[in-house]
Amino acid sequence: MTEDNFSSTHPLLPPTTEDVRISWLRLLRSYRVGISTFYRLMAEHGSADAALSALPVVASGAGVKDYKPCSLASARREYEDGHRAGARLVFRGQADYPAALNDVPDAPPFFWALGDLSLLQKPMIALVGARNASSLGTRMARKLAADLGQAGYVVVSGLARGIDAAAHRGALDTGTIAVQAGGVDVIYPQENAPLTDEIAAQGLRLSEQAIGLQPQARHFPIRNRIISGLSQALVVVEAAARSGSLITARCALDQGRDVLAVPGHPFDARAGGCNMLIRDGARLVRGAEDVIEALLPIAPQQQDELPLPDPDPVRPQRNLRETAALHRQILDRLGPSPLSEDQLLRDLGQRADDVAPALTSLELDGQITRMAGGLVARAG
Repeated sequence: MTEDNFSSTHPLLPPTTEDVRISWLRLLRSYRVGISTFYRLMAEHGSADAALSALPVVASGAGVKDYKPCSLASARREYEDGHRAGARLVFRGQADYPAALNDVPDAPPFFWALGDLSLLQKPMIALVGARNASSLGTRMARKLAADLGQAGYVVVSGLARGIDAAAHRGALDTGTIAVQAGGVDVIYPQENAPLTDEIAAQGLRLSEQAIGLQPQARHFPIRNRIISGLSQALVVVEAAARSGSLITARCALDQGRDVLAVPGHPFDARAGGCNMLIRDGARLVRGAEDVIEALLPIAPQQQDELPLPDPDPVRPQRNLRETAALHRQILDRLGPSPLSEDQLLRDLGQRADDVAPALTSLELDGQITRMAGGLVARAG
């Protein structure tokens, strides 16, 4: 998503009381409120409570009648269920929130974490790859993870079968983080149940999704941006030419992370994606030494404070006819295939902070869908 400069005098400070934490939870769990809309509402209204109060009016202006935000009872139930599961909410701006995610435009405002939070303050490298991994691929992933762990890196992956599971196992003793597509308390796939328990005991599991949520196909690409966003670099160990691992690689490149890949035999379809990445400029990996050589020396990470919004001059508000015309222009340029918001802005010849309110209205109205990685598409 594009980074908008919101004209607000209120910095986005982390919540300090339980009531405010639950209000943040309510706002992000409200119908048709995605991450970009969450940040815009917080910047415009100054607090989650004020944004929740304004949501029905905003939704009505977008043509959604009788809009009701996520209920207090529902948010409190998730909050209590999470704590019963032993998880903790980590909010952006808190000391435990990883500094690397502050560089990601669509960083989660908060996530659930289960395990050792101190791992989030250490240098991290992501290892991902095929679910139907070969024996050689899993051996490579496990060895890479173990050696990177010995070198001082925490290994991040997605807790899927195959390469992900091998990477987690290789780094259990030195530190590993599993970013889950479903709720942090949900074990998926079931075959990884023992590993999942071990990671909670020795490493860290985290998820931005609601407690108890069973993962669906659409949750995995969204999850991938966090895997790459946490890490200094992404290593693809084994991946087909069309795979989720390549989605993670694209996220990493968009986030300015290094992408590296382990080469494979040209006749093995599971190596097709890695070979393509190397062809297109990714660094070839034979072992942990190649990964370490590609990175800057390990240095203590500093927790960045959230930047204050830049002041913006007041511009005239659009009237209803002008707003409707802008909505039509946006919808005319969008289709079912995702388009980057940056490209949409270039096509429209408009400023980000002029178009963002229209995108928010269209999102609340269900006419567009916003996705991780700064993509937007017309709803079907």
